[in-house]
Amino acid sequence: MNDSRRQQVLVVDDEADLRELLVITLGRMKLEATAVEDVARARQALESRDFDLCLTDMNLPDGDGLDLVRHIGQHRPDLPVAVITAYGSMETAIRAMKEGAYDFIAKPVSLDRLRQLVEDGLGIGRQGPVEDQAQELIGESEAMEQLRRQIRKLARSQAPVYISGESGTGKERVARLIHRLGPRHDKPFVPVNCGAIPSELMESEFFGHRKGSFTGASEDRKGLFREADGGTLFLDEVADLPLHMQVKLLRAIQEKSVRPVGESREFPVNVRILSATHKDLGREVGADRFRQDLYYRLNVIEAPVAPLRERPEDLAPLVEYILGRLCREWDMPVPELADDAWQALRGYPFPGNVRELENILERALTLAEGARIHASHLQLRTDLAASEGNGNGRAPGQPLEEYLQDIEKEEIRKALQATHWNRTAAARRLGMTFRSLRYRLKKLELDQEEEH
Repeated sequence: MNDSRRQQVLVVDDEADLRELLVITLGRMKLEATAVEDVARARQALESRDFDLCLTDMNLPDGDGLDLVRHIGQHRPDLPVAVITAYGSMETAIRAMKEGAYDFIAKPVSLDRLRQLVEDGLGIGRQGPVEDQAQELIGESEAMEQLRRQIRKLARSQAPVYISGESGTGKERVARLIHRLGPRHDKPFVPVNCGAIPSELMESEFFGHRKGSFTGASEDRKGLFREADGGTLFLDEVADLPLHMQVKLLRAIQEKSVRPVGESREFPVNVRILSATHKDLGREVGADRFRQDLYYRLNVIEAPVAPLRERPEDLAPLVEYILGRLCREWDMPVPELADDAWQALRGYPFPGNVRELENILERALTLAEGARIHASHLQLRTDLAASEGNGNGRAPGQPLEEYLQDIEKEEIRKALQATHWNRTAAARRLGMTFRSLRYRLKKLELDQEEEH
């Protein structure tokens, strides 16, 4: 293969002036452009030669840009395609990304934004085959296999992804895989827990600040958006953002620029947004706790992560993987699970999902004295296991979120009582960081409780 071949871009637009502008700009980027004015000629061009990228307008004389996006998805799935939309047509852009476009640009076309869009698309094409790291997701269920397939597809896009699922299902792990399998894998992955940032510091944390812009601003700070520039920003627990911050976040995402606190100018940023929350974001919108326009901007594509109780066939491979990892860390032989331990695990509903399974197995390794783990070493909540069998685990009409919070509260109280309210020791016992425990204590209104 001749590596000196100029990369080929197909431009589809019925406006002659815009076609000329795109061709000139692409030529200055050392790219060879083929420009056509409608869907029919675009299909002919795609059949006659290979392209590295396609840019198409949405409104064409003989059809819709979406038709071309679908055609490329069916016949040339490895060809990155971006769409050109009318100013303010966010719904159209979102529809295009749902159909497979990796990104969009709005008219009037900004040349800086166009160059970035082209570089992003060519990066997707240059990446080629990647090591199938999606196999790192442990599980043999159809739900996990479907999630792996979706991750591989999402990795080639720049579309915002909303990762939904209960606490402990591994949403951040999914986000990291999407990043690592994509063209931004060599750029930063910046995770942020939106619920752990004090409201008064959020704007500074996200967008940065200038030295002296407020009390305590002793030096310039870039902020999370600029730290993630070129890479991925993962907004975990995004439902916890206060409404005033949701407005500012929406603007930053749409304008692709941020203005630090105390700064008079804006800075362009090129980040891919992934988000997650254990809450039902649609219900939060209905309750006026989350902006609908931000919801649609974040939830371009949803990647649901199934709870562990809905994929029981994944329990055995997860146990094997977790025990193997823990025993390597502790430099000890891997114990065998006795039949009563397996029976107990299979009858347990795992309200805390995979994270809870990890905590249970870590506790069992500590308590087991021999080479076998028995049910007694697991210390499962028998009331939960029994209620799963008779269907009485949750009161009729009780929201799932409230039910899970009650369980979380009880587990945290037990850990605090067992450690005489030593929060550092309790966090270690629960398998979480001290900062995470402190956040949960405040969120669950347990921070005012004291040992009696």
